[in-house]
Amino acid sequence: MSTLSTLKKMVLTAAMGLTLIGHASLAAAEEWKFALEEVSGSVQDAYAQKFKQLIEEKSGGKISVTVYPYGALGESEDLTELVANGVLQFTHGSTGILGSTAPGMQVFSVPYLLSQDNAVNLKLLTESPTIYGPVADKLKTRNLRLLSMYPEGDMVWTTNKVVRKPADFANVKMRVMASPMLVETYKSFGAVPTPLPYSEVYGALQLKMIDGQENPVFAIEEMKFYEVNDVMTWSGHQQFTVAVLSSESWYQGLPAEQRALIDETVEELAPYIFETQAKYNDERLEKIKQAKPGIQLVRLTEDEQAAFRKASQPMREKLVQLAGPEAGSVLKALEQEIMELEKQ
Repeated sequence: MSTLSTLKKMVLTAAMGLTLIGHASLAAAEEWKFALEEVSGSVQDAYAQKFKQLIEEKSGGKISVTVYPYGALGESEDLTELVANGVLQFTHGSTGILGSTAPGMQVFSVPYLLSQDNAVNLKLLTESPTIYGPVADKLKTRNLRLLSMYPEGDMVWTTNKVVRKPADFANVKMRVMASPMLVETYKSFGAVPTPLPYSEVYGALQLKMIDGQENPVFAIEEMKFYEVNDVMTWSGHQQFTVAVLSSESWYQGLPAEQRALIDETVEELAPYIFETQAKYNDERLEKIKQAKPGIQLVRLTEDEQAAFRKASQPMREKLVQLAGPEAGSVLKALEQEIMELEKQ
């Protein structure tokens, strides 16, 4: 297993110390730790807080859940490592980051994969035999258990110019996560992809080191990206999809009733978080419009989306080149599952 840096150990030790102090009155309670890739008030926070509420209620106070917001214990890669090492019990994982362990996760970086119908996406992301079969099995090789997946909303571009066709992306430096697939996706769109940590995006936009970025609306509002960009564009190309993870060895070592408690709670949270993310994104868009009345909101037409869809078609072949034939097989299987679900 990877060795945590001295700094990360110090941060985690401090966090554990605060937890022990804060829960002195609950000395008999077993503590589960849930770390987020996002700040308090985010969609991930809503998921974790509801998870905390349900687990504590159903366990009759025998289990307490401590939620750590973004930055408390490190970046996304750090959180996945902490769960894999059994230091944390739960976290969220971005599919681009998890793709290094499970190549099939890279498919969620393929533009225009998911359905435009979130009822279809709910069934796919919670019941897919492909996701919870081959993909989940691959994550287990790193001691990660895939509990669930859900979208946090449509990925929206923020830029300082209107982008309606791939040619409009010429010379536009777009921030992406450190994912080869995302880098290639924005190349196919005609932009200049620029990998940067999430925490550095605002400053990079402000200093003109980058020209734009993509995120769900709630994240654009909470991170104030709209302050340093003037245009928001809905392209329909992707939803930000996230995984809920636990430590496989920790999960398997739990009593059967606690494993059942987790599974039951995760299943109950699926429709809740789909509804909550939609509500959050609608509410946050209103906040953005109030804070910056002059912001330009652009929704691409079907024909305009078709141009980006066509430009990104080579990404299916690029997926196989970058992530291997296993990822290509996962893509084909999911496309078939989506097609069948849309017929129902």
